[in-house]
Amino acid sequence: MDLLNPIDAIFLAAETREHPMHVGGLQVFEPPADAGEDFVRELYAGLSGATEVRSRFRRRPRKLLGNLTNVSWAHDDRIDLGYHLRRCALPAPGGEAELLDLTARLHATPLDRNRPLWEGRIIEGLRGDRFGVYVKIHHALMDGVSALRLLQRTCTEDPLDTRLRVPWTMGRDATDPDEAPNVWDQLRGIAPRLLTSVGAGAATLRAVREGRLELPMSAPPTMLNVPVGAARDVAVGSFPIERVQAVRKATGTTVNDVVLALSAAALRAYLLERNALPDKPLTAMVPVNLRRETDADSDGNMVAALLCNLGTDIADPVARLHTISESMRRSKEVFAQLPPLEAVALSALLLSPLPLVFAPGFQALPRVPFNVVISNVPGPRKPVYLQGARLESNYPLSIPFDGQAMNITVTSTADNLDFGLVGCRRSVPDLSRFIGHIETALREMEAAACARV
Repeated sequence: MDLLNPIDAIFLAAETREHPMHVGGLQVFEPPADAGEDFVRELYAGLSGATEVRSRFRRRPRKLLGNLTNVSWAHDDRIDLGYHLRRCALPAPGGEAELLDLTARLHATPLDRNRPLWEGRIIEGLRGDRFGVYVKIHHALMDGVSALRLLQRTCTEDPLDTRLRVPWTMGRDATDPDEAPNVWDQLRGIAPRLLTSVGAGAATLRAVREGRLELPMSAPPTMLNVPVGAARDVAVGSFPIERVQAVRKATGTTVNDVVLALSAAALRAYLLERNALPDKPLTAMVPVNLRRETDADSDGNMVAALLCNLGTDIADPVARLHTISESMRRSKEVFAQLPPLEAVALSALLLSPLPLVFAPGFQALPRVPFNVVISNVPGPRKPVYLQGARLESNYPLSIPFDGQAMNITVTSTADNLDFGLVGCRRSVPDLSRFIGHIETALREMEAAACARV
């Protein structure tokens, strides 16, 4: 029996109509100069003909003893690609508003649990003869970072390479039932090592006492930390990496620090517009890769969940950036001293109140564990192509849930940073204003950083 591991089971159990638990991505492509009128139709035909589907993309929840689910996977022998992959077209004029309206509606709809838990859309009718690709996949099948990297692998740096790479057929599937070790055996193997990790708890307490870690459940409540409805809104924006790099160099910080500072400035401006900015700084949960060079060939995730002071109570953009940078530096130092297993255990300890949000019938925590999730996932550093079509933008889209009505995810695409924001349409009105606030924040940060050089 192909049992779900406990984390995957939580993502399935937590899902409701108001809480779809899939991650997604919106890619925008510019066809090659010599593309004919049938380029997108032929691309769709090629994708639809890729019927050798990997085990991961054949999974759906198995029903046991009548209606018991979230225990094991079933694997469909035949996949209806006509359902999972569809063509659609935007109404005129095919601009960003029409594209994001469609994307928001697709992202708000839960996946059908009677079928394998993924879907894709080829979107035609974009202005400038461009086309889009929207894909969503349940978090129980794949986390957002893995999904984004899989989509990136479908592209190549060679614009003349027209081989079609299809995500559901690519590579050897290490999670196939006949290849994967039993997850419960893995957990039993981990348990003895967990018993030797008591030192991590003592290290954590020392770090808290010394002020080197931000505490969960200490974030101020905001209009973002409320129950969510079923409707979604999506906002996207692209910004030149060279501008972010210039700020990084002038301030002695990191690209991720600048991304967090841009997000913090946008949050501050958005809340100020609504007279809703708390006096206390907002806290972000920031997933950070802790993989060391010696771990390059090891399996599994080595990702820590850090809590970061966003400095939203500080008006000066450079001072706010340095507050964020210092908060991240202190947290990274604590995590860097721990073996990977202990780092993951510490992340679980810091985020331990969060699963209560997902409990059936549970409406709100007495305090807010953090205000927003901000993820920065590295993407391709050079232009990449799909059958000669250049990837213009690659917007990652993640999961809002009760108490976290907005999510910010960022990735790089050649010379740009692509921001993908997903929010509850009711709780976070005018989500698109965040993109304008990010642009304003970048200009202010550039001016302030240059003035201090």
